Amino acid sequence: MQMNPLGRSDVMVSALCLGSMTWGSQNSEAEAHAQIDMALAHGINFIDTAEIYPVNPMTPETQGDSERIIGSWFKSSGRRGDVVLATKVAGAGFPHLRDGAPITSATIAGAVETSLASLQTDYIDLYQLHWPNRGSYMFRQNWQFDPSAQNTAETADHMLDVLEGCDALIKAGKIRAIGLSNESCWGITRWLAVAEKHGLPRMVSVQNEYSLLCRLYDLDLAEMTHHEQVGLLSYSPLATGLLTGKYAPDAPPPEKSRATLNPGLGGRMTSRVWGALDAYADIAREHNLDLTAMALAWCVQRAFMTSTIFGATTLEQMAQSLKCVDMQLAPEVLTAIDEAHRQHPMPY
Repeated sequence: MQMNPLGRSDVMVSALCLGSMTWGSQNSEAEAHAQIDMALAHGINFIDTAEIYPVNPMTPETQGDSERIIGSWFKSSGRRGDVVLATKVAGAGFPHLRDGAPITSATIAGAVETSLASLQTDYIDLYQLHWPNRGSYMFRQNWQFDPSAQNTAETADHMLDVLEGCDALIKAGKIRAIGLSNESCWGITRWLAVAEKHGLPRMVSVQNEYSLLCRLYDLDLAEMTHHEQVGLLSYSPLATGLLTGKYAPDAPPPEKSRATLNPGLGGRMTSRVWGALDAYADIAREHNLDLTAMALAWCVQRAFMTSTIFGATTLEQMAQSLKCVDMQLAPEVLTAIDEAHRQHPMPY
């Protein structure tokens, strides 16, 4: 398994990262533990979670169960040292979680303590801000994104407060590194500037959506990664299952699939997506490749990629995804993918 540095830190992570957002809703504790065992057996050392997980559905009753399931695996296996663990603090909007409070140094301090207890560990390798307080264009909000109401001075003050809080947690040994999620190029560079100005911890990564169907990262963010070494941790590299080939426009979704729990897959199932899926499926078929593995291998091979986060609800699905390990896509495959992207640039 290829290993990559986490930003400018001394933390090395596998090119694939095991996502946990279904653990506690679509997956039982035993199933989740089996997934972790399988991932480590294939050279994956990186697990991503969040205090708000699981999703599908996301409820007050299950909130935090994904972290607790990982914690029970740490306790039963004794293998905490074999895992680079990433989790996230949620932002505003969840009444059952800190009364919906936004991200501040104070909310982070409390959230870290809760996560440490849930995870049954005394440190978190990568602590991420799930989304910016000022808002984000992720989750199909790019179509109506308007930053004109943002306050530059307030944002700078917020960043300084959060970085000072994270600095204290790093010095206390409770977290090793910090990262972002659902963040923009401007936002990332401002976090870096504030950190440099005040001698505070530097963001090492950003977790944004990225796949053959969602390539917003290709431009300004890719340039930022090259110059600043804040690498991408891509989520939804299989476009919530669309790039596995299991969905079709004229057929009901498979039983217990994500689309049965989240109709429309969060705005990803559009009239334009099916043509794009056909194009990528044709490329895989022409070159005798598994579509799922091809989609993941393409993400892994991107120059700005630190780790590609994938999830599964069955070990069979995991095995299919793991076919991408050490797969190198031929130049002619990459050329065909680029041409398909030109024909289907923004399918959702």
